[in-house]
Amino acid sequence: MEAALAELERVQLQILRRISKLELSHLPQNAEPIPSSSPLTNGDASSDVEACLSNILRSNGVNDFIFKRVASDYYDWPLESRRDVLGAASVHHLCKSIVLVNTQAPSNVIDCSDRNNSKYYVVVVQYTARFNAETVKNFLYTVNNGKISKKKFN
Repeated sequence: MEAALAELERVQLQILRRISKLELSHLPQNAEPIPSSSPLTNGDASSDVEACLSNILRSNGVNDFIFKRVASDYYDWPLESRRDVLGAASVHHLCKSIVLVNTQAPSNVIDCSDRNNSKYYVVVVQYTARFNAETVKNFLYTVNNGKISKKKFN
């Protein structure tokens, strides 16, 4: 069991490193890499991901952000405890991100370069609100000026 867990961790870290390299390869040419002496980088893969995300945010003009590490059982906590550890004003300020895959996209749509007909979409929803897929579908239909049928958005 211990060996299987170690192997799983090794594979996960390898995947995180590959994702980091892929993300870095898509940064604008003028984005400055974070120096290896940065407090964000201490050699582990999660720090590499933080560094990469920091670069992406800064290169897109976002300068006011913070990363917070939480316990592994964070998602088992009540919303009030999550609010407290994150320093949010209320539970209504807590959000979740949902990644949607456009399963009906043509085979030539493989990334997010066309925001109107992307392979992936990220929707940010308050924890205290309900996700409404129909609203997202209607939004994408409107963004595309009705050129793509609603049934194409799954």
